[in-house]
Amino acid sequence: MKIYFANGLFSQADQNFNATLAQKIRSINSTIDLYLPQENQTINDKNLYADSKMIAKGDTEKLLESDLMVAILDGVNLDAGVAAEIGVAYANSIPIIGFYSDTRQLGATNSQKIKALQDIAENQFFYINLYVIGLIKLNGKIVNNERDLLSAIKVKI
Repeated sequence: MKIYFANGLFSQADQNFNATLAQKIRSINSTIDLYLPQENQTINDKNLYADSKMIAKGDTEKLLESDLMVAILDGVNLDAGVAAEIGVAYANSIPIIGFYSDTRQLGATNSQKIKALQDIAENQFFYINLYVIGLIKLNGKIVNNERDLLSAIKVKI
């Protein structure tokens, strides 16, 4: 099974997280062929040169070859590249598993948090663009922890 791993890759924290989670996904089954864009040094080694067309063609080719996409939804804002890749996956009927572990989603039944929504700019929850979320839900699912992510991938194998 070919899996495309979509997440930001520009900080050391992102690179470490991606590498750790990629290793866990690869250890599920030896038949998994996971594409982690940061490992494609031809287009993602920032000491080298790759123009926008090279990057778009390189990653899109790997995405279109994939049987499944894992999209990381965490961060201050959803990574623009990840959002675009989700659109490509949806348009090509590639199933998507969104991984959203942001702790600000917790407390959905807390009455104080719900009441605070009535106070301007006092949203205690995190917002992700609903169009992007809808694309994932129309062609996959969203999980909020690693255990459920790895289980969802196992189901797809």
